Amino acid sequence: MDTKKLVVLILVISATLTAICVSPTLAVGEGDWITAYKVEDTQTGQKLIEADFAVSDEPTIYTPIISGQELTVTFTVNVFTSGAGNLKLSTYMQKPTGGQYWQLVPGDYDLGAGYTPNLASMEFGWAKGTFDMICYGKASNVIKATNITLVQLSAAGSADVLDNIKVVVLTAGADEYQNLYDQKEDKLQSLIDAGVASGYTDLFENMLAQSKALVSKGYVNEAIALLNAIPNSGEPMGSAMEIILYPLIAVAGVAAALFAVMFMRARGRNSYFRLVIEDQVKDLEGLTLRASRIDRSLSSSLDSVKDRLKRLVGM
Repeated sequence: MDTKKLVVLILVISATLTAICVSPTLAVGEGDWITAYKVEDTQTGQKLIEADFAVSDEPTIYTPIISGQELTVTFTVNVFTSGAGNLKLSTYMQKPTGGQYWQLVPGDYDLGAGYTPNLASMEFGWAKGTFDMICYGKASNVIKATNITLVQLSAAGSADVLDNIKVVVLTAGADEYQNLYDQKEDKLQSLIDAGVASGYTDLFENMLAQSKALVSKGYVNEAIALLNAIPNSGEPMGSAMEIILYPLIAVAGVAAALFAVMFMRARGRNSYFRLVIEDQVKDLEGLTLRASRIDRSLSSSLDSVKDRLKRLVGM
């Protein structure tokens, strides 16, 4: 019965952390001017982030960007209309080891004398057309998760930002997260291959997705804690009881997620967490009643979880 208790605990953590995952974040560009980009590790060539706004409004994050990491950013700029004055390209990355920030991919667009590849910013004539550019640099050294502008396109001589590429740069702890995530992902596949109850593997998979969402917002320690909460053994192999209970637990999780979306913007984080936990207590009371008709030991485990949550919020 310990496994079932742990499953419920994991779900409660997942639902609570949904608060963080739905919180507002800084935009990384809407694709009006910078229509596509990819971010790679300069040393290994590993693709970290990729975006094509003709296909999706959101970038795909493959691997977190780490403080001090050497980056290569390849992007496409669509100057869809001509204008007076100049355009300005800037990067807020640190100078790359090779010394050169920019490399223009050969094409028809003429940057003229404004093309200065060894400077962090450069200006060029505002002419209609499309060009591809590569930007090199080092991710800023940070002591906590920080939003960093890799590339910015603006109107020269003004504060008007036309488009940008923004990412979250994480501390070195992200390496620990990635290693742990890979281990848990391998574990999930082994459980699926072994025929473990689908309700359990679905929860496992959801926890992995939640952890990635947390990391994308910069909450590395919380993501690590979430992965560590996943049990390493005692997985259910599938029975009538799991078939009945896991869908009920999943419904509780969906309800908590919807609750998060409705209340996050209207209330402070601390009061929000309290509301989520109180809501989970109510859901657990219903689950406990159903479980008592099937297995008294499981019902007792659910009661224990419920009591802990009540004490946490002073109910």
